[in-house]
This record gives sequence, structure tokens and C-alpha cells, in this order.
Amino acid sequence: MKIDLKQLFDITGESMDLTCVIPADELTDIRGYTFASPVELKGRICNRAGVVYLDYSADVTLLNTCDRCLKEFEKEYHYDFSHIVVPSVSRDNDEYIVAEGESIDMNDIAVTDILLQLPSKILCKEDCKGLCMVCGCDLNVSECNCLK
Repeated sequence: MKIDLKQLFDITGESMDLTCVIPADELTDIRGYTFASPVELKGRICNRAGVVYLDYSADVTLLNTCDRCLKEFEKEYHYDFSHIVVPSVSRDNDEYIVAEGESIDMNDIAVTDILLQLPSKILCKEDCKGLCMVCGCDLNVSECNCLK
């Protein structure tokens, strides 16, 4: 979703509510993650004292496979993000979002933010025991005598 920020850059005190959905079919190319539902974004973009702030939250539901026991499960994540948006920068800077042509692509920003926040190790539960290294049984469900 492209958002035009020209009016926000020009008028101090101006603000805009942000509500959008990134459809799940636009997220199928992301490797390593399966989105179980669309990503919902809600927030606000405002010009405070000549500085444009983007504050939003993202609600994500992923279809995961546990890294220890290989069980498939869905998990919901909620993240809050805050950025400063500028019309241009004089050098490379990762601290700001640059609005090329005074607009931003909210889908690209949100997907990048979400991927940077997702855990690198996915577990079905924090105390998952995983699989037996000998027989492969799920140690969360039953005990085996292989390692005793």
C-alpha cells in the first residue's frame, strides 16, 4: 500500500490514521515463514514540529513447525514499531525511512520490520523436549527407554 506523505511533510501538526491489511497471497514469496492469515496494520503518521513519525502495530499469525519436535502449530505475534520518515537523506542512513517521491510503501516497511522481529528459533512451547535422538519419538507425548 503506497501512502502519499506530501501533505504531512508540508503541514506541521498534520496527521493521518493508518489501517491496512497485507493479503496472505502477497506474503507467499517470503522463505522460511508461512503466514496463516493476512497481516493487519494499525497506526498513525503525524508531523510533530516538522518531523514525520510513523507509529504502527502489526498483528501476524504464522503457521510454524517446531524446531525441536517438528509439530506444526499456529502462533500469533503482535509487534509495535516506530520510525522517523524523511523526504531525503544526504548519505546512507538506516535510522530513517526515506520517502521516495514523498510516498512510502507500507507493505515493504511492515514486512521488513516483522521479519527482523520474528524469533530465529521457533518452538511450540518454551519447554519443548523435542524428539528422541535414537528412536525419534516425541518426548513431549511419551517417554522412551533409548537413552536410559
